[in-house]
Amino acid sequence: MPPADQKYDDNNIFAKIIRGEMPCHRVFEDDVALAFMDIMPRITGHALVIPKFSARNLLDADPDGLAELITRVQLIARAAKTAFKADGITVQQFNEQAGGQVIFHLHFHILPRFEGVELKPPASGMEKPEVLEAHAKTIASAIDEI
Repeated sequence: MPPADQKYDDNNIFAKIIRGEMPCHRVFEDDVALAFMDIMPRITGHALVIPKFSARNLLDADPDGLAELITRVQLIARAAKTAFKADGITVQQFNEQAGGQVIFHLHFHILPRFEGVELKPPASGMEKPEVLEAHAKTIASAIDEI
């Protein structure tokens, strides 16, 4: 059992997005996961994949739920690579504040990568909603091709 200050907070922004209390640019959704565009992308096509189950991070996630979730992470990574004709994909996942975690709901960053293109610094700027919506549609369309 984690210490009291490390219990899952069901009022975190990702929990609110899952419940429909906060908007997002959806890429994919099923009973296990929700994928949507990062509003402060570090590169074109930067998406997030989150579980619909409660977990602060990888360290406290249910192993069976995590096994199901990783198949959705792989699906979105493949779709983003295809959608943006990327040279590669970076998948990032942070645990606890010292590990770089900012939002305490398990999540994976899917970052299409292109030769010679560096990532922007984290939280360096918000993207226009119309751009995020177009990118979400591009990735969603690529899911059908996989």
